[in-house]
Amino acid sequence: RRPFESSFHNQQIDVSLLTMKFSLAAIAASSLLYSTSAFHIQAPSKPSSLVLNASKAAKKKVSRTKWLEARGYGDAVAAASSESGMMKNDEGLDFVKLVHPESGASAEVYLFGGVVTSYKDGEGTEFIAVRPDAKMDGSKPISGGLSHCWPQFGPGEIQQHGFARNVMWEVTESTDTTVTMQMKPSDYTKEMWDKEFLCNFSVSLEAGELKTVMDVKNEGAEDSFDFQAALHSYFTTSSLENLEITGSFEGKEFLNKLVGDEGEMQTEDRSAITITEEYDRVYKGVNDPVLKDSGTGKALNIMNQAGWEDTVLWNPYGSEAMGFDSFVCVESVKFDPVTLDAGQSWEGVLVLKPEAL
Repeated sequence: RRPFESSFHNQQIDVSLLTMKFSLAAIAASSLLYSTSAFHIQAPSKPSSLVLNASKAAKKKVSRTKWLEARGYGDAVAAASSESGMMKNDEGLDFVKLVHPESGASAEVYLFGGVVTSYKDGEGTEFIAVRPDAKMDGSKPISGGLSHCWPQFGPGEIQQHGFARNVMWEVTESTDTTVTMQMKPSDYTKEMWDKEFLCNFSVSLEAGELKTVMDVKNEGAEDSFDFQAALHSYFTTSSLENLEITGSFEGKEFLNKLVGDEGEMQTEDRSAITITEEYDRVYKGVNDPVLKDSGTGKALNIMNQAGWEDTVLWNPYGSEAMGFDSFVCVESVKFDPVTLDAGQSWEGVLVLKPEAL
């Protein structure tokens, strides 16, 4: 290089180095200032929602543990899940889980069909059955649970057992221990039954029982309508050989639907019914069945407090595919049609109450 070019080049390097030093110093000062400022103005952190929820869950667990220990159950059951609220099954269907904060009892109610598919007491005993061949993806009505038959029971003018069990119900209210679902007319329902109805189904979980209320209202301005109703209820058994069904059956006439082409009226001569063959029997005027299972050491009182006047016993004895030996259907039924004038309502109330044998 020529002398003046070399000198000019060296001056440029000196200026660049000086500029870099000033920049680094400025960055360091800025960082220190920011750090100091942040230290002085930083607000105290608030507990996250996750921590708060964990705290609530812990309180529920403590309360439930005390309730169980006071009744001699120990704390084993208290470790069970205390989560409640809207959930999804593995097939993508929504259901609401209810959990009692003290006893740890739980229930599950699906929006598809508005069906209760589980009720466990505080000791974890399951009382409601779902068949092993049940479809839980919404492709057909769920085979199990407290399944709605409405506005028709059995075969008739519209599809078998009506449509309530294969439409989506809407949740209108819910808490940790209660849920209310609603069914209104839709294009699908109007095609087969064009009536102005409103159905509300509420489920309430108490420490020692489960209560359901089916409320039907005629929303029309003038016309009346008729309907039948039932809860096609599936209940668990440890085995049919361990099961007795008691209540006011003895001396009552019943329709044995498996005899002849149209069934046969017979008289029940037993005070305790056992199932050793296929069953499909309608007991009109009987609504107080009790399931006594020597395998679990527990009884389930099926208390039909209003609306449900009749009982149907059903079991597909011998069908391994349906899991015949693990359940019995003891259905709460209003067999004779109900006539509702415009603005009138009908209510069916069922309470399930377990107890030790």
